[in-house]
Amino acid sequence: MTARRTASAVLALGVAPIAFAGLAAAPAVAHGSMTDPVSRVSACYTEGPESPKSAACKAAMAASGAQAFYDWNAVNIANAAGKHRDLIPDGKLCSAGNDKYRGLDLARGDWPASTLAAGKHTFRYKGTAPHRGSFELYVTKDGYDPSKPLKWSDLEPKPFATVTDPRMENGDYVFDGTIPNKSGRHLIYSIWQRSDSPEAFYTCSDVVFGKDSAGTPAPTASAPTDEEIKDGEDKSTVEQGGHGDDHAETGAEATAAAPETSGQTTKEPAASQSAATTAPDAPAAAGADAGADAGERLAETGGDATTSYLVMGGAAILALGAAVFFGATRRGRRGAVR
Repeated sequence: MTARRTASAVLALGVAPIAFAGLAAAPAVAHGSMTDPVSRVSACYTEGPESPKSAACKAAMAASGAQAFYDWNAVNIANAAGKHRDLIPDGKLCSAGNDKYRGLDLARGDWPASTLAAGKHTFRYKGTAPHRGSFELYVTKDGYDPSKPLKWSDLEPKPFATVTDPRMENGDYVFDGTIPNKSGRHLIYSIWQRSDSPEAFYTCSDVVFGKDSAGTPAPTASAPTDEEIKDGEDKSTVEQGGHGDDHAETGAEATAAAPETSGQTTKEPAASQSAATTAPDAPAAAGADAGADAGERLAETGGDATTSYLVMGGAAILALGAAVFFGATRRGRRGAVR
């Protein structure tokens, strides 16, 4: 076998496992969930995936298992690209059509809920892995029946609030919107479409305006604290760490959409076109600053934890391959001289 072939064989057999080991060690990156008003998955995670308190969360965990709630910040579609209504069937909006989270789609009127009022509201969305993108918030129509599976046609035709690249405060996306007049139990549906990737995230937040129309006081939904999030990290199958407040004070303010008038038809909303075009990132700083900002830049460019493993694995492959190749070449030349 020639020196060149020897190097190629060693490279293929000896180095490939290193690359695969790096990829296997890279966890999926979680991204977040609505915390004001509190999403169903966040509320149930706060109650405790092993021993939830409310009847709704007990039923959800019986349907999905506890792991779905340890992974509370990953209700997503990787290749959504704005085609939310094409990809998510009626009755599965809260799980985004992901069977792992099927318990979130249970149709019942006793989900833990947040109290809301019409008018301006400041929304918060926990961003455990921040990315550039746009948020759209929809509220259910008058006459919404929580005892029936949620359909796209149950939502108002247009979002009542939209925002692109909102600011971050203490790990939360924060933006304002104007909530239309509603009464009784409703649901707010959020879509977070990344602009640096086709990936999108979805939440269902149960809310009550005034008195619950079911006549029974709803359990109060609570968002997980930073301590509760940290306590569950070791049982999560997704990476919980964020990329820092790289969007702080850079986002636009939310724009509140004009409420629909009662005389308008309830036409099915068109597919979301919220993906925003963002300017290229500034060149990385040199030296120590570049290393410190590496994680933050991944968030803005669509990279994730896997990217670092690919880079390190690629560098290792090149270095080892070069060493094997040149070593084999030298041995071949010595043999020829003799």
